[in-house]
Amino acid sequence: MKIVVLGTRGFPKVQGGIETHCENLYPRLVNLGCEVIVISRAPYVGEKEYVYKGVTIRPTTCPKQKFLETFIHTRNGVREAKRLNPDIVHIHAVGPSLFVPAIKRLGIKVVMTHHGPDYNRAKWNMLAKAVLRKGEENGCRNADAVISISREIAGSIEKKFGRKTEVIPNGVVIPERLRTDAALKSYGLEKGRYILAVGRFVPEKGLHDLIKATVPEGWKLVIAGKADHEDRYSRELKEAAGKNENIVLTGFITGIPLQELYSHAGLFVLPSYYEGLPIVLLEAMSYGLSCVVSDIPANREVALADGRYFKAGDIAGMSAKIREYAEKPMSEEEKSRQIQVIREKYDWDNIARETLEVYKKVISS
Repeated sequence: MKIVVLGTRGFPKVQGGIETHCENLYPRLVNLGCEVIVISRAPYVGEKEYVYKGVTIRPTTCPKQKFLETFIHTRNGVREAKRLNPDIVHIHAVGPSLFVPAIKRLGIKVVMTHHGPDYNRAKWNMLAKAVLRKGEENGCRNADAVISISREIAGSIEKKFGRKTEVIPNGVVIPERLRTDAALKSYGLEKGRYILAVGRFVPEKGLHDLIKATVPEGWKLVIAGKADHEDRYSRELKEAAGKNENIVLTGFITGIPLQELYSHAGLFVLPSYYEGLPIVLLEAMSYGLSCVVSDIPANREVALADGRYFKAGDIAGMSAKIREYAEKPMSEEEKSRQIQVIREKYDWDNIARETLEVYKKVISS
């Protein structure tokens, strides 16, 4: 079974939830017998084709520009898919799904994964939002199968388009908590005495609220991430953070340094206004981290106690939750229970098998 993938910048070591999703999913599908070719974006992964854990990564050229990048890359990717003649094109996100009817006209079956209503993101102007809504409609009405990463997204699709979808969530690999602390030393951090946030520098992540929140005395705030496309918002965010000596911006990091930050944080905070199903929250919980998050549907879908939610945009409420849970760390027993819940609900091996079943149904239909 040959699968061509569109809608991701590429992987590994590329920032983004969809990128993390694809990096974990497709090597497992290769192990299950699929041939997988990912049409990636050259500005993020270079121009040479390579193989990652059995997955062929084939870059195509496109501008690194937030308004045209996805459109041009997907258009070029459809042309490449026609040449490759796959059994299925698996397309991720509503923007690239604008091209689902075009792929269908080529006689190729299409699976769409809906990662969330991207038109709700603050960075888009009215024209871009309209295009994204049309992409959602094209995908949900025309794809041979639609996968939703959350029950909330599935309910929205059924309400708007009268279509039932397969709910297959994001996943997480249960990590080993590291004892090493080289990253902490490089950033001047003390184990258990810093708050960690991970995410892109875009308004819907709410990081501008977090840097205004009150950090407990003797603690620091660490934000791991960067902007995909530098703009006024990201520049102002960095400028505001730079005025506070208790805030550390690491930029986009991965591998051992990020694992060390997860392993030794005292608290994880996710202040988003919008998410599909946040992989960074699943990752934090998989380390047994104490978490406080904004009260939005995607975060509610992840099993946290009611007391760990605050209203998105409520800086005083977020500050109160940070103080409360900084002062009462989780016991080892609580950490173990949390990790077990994540292991059972968000296992990538199960997610890959469920995705393969969707492929089989599409091919046999």
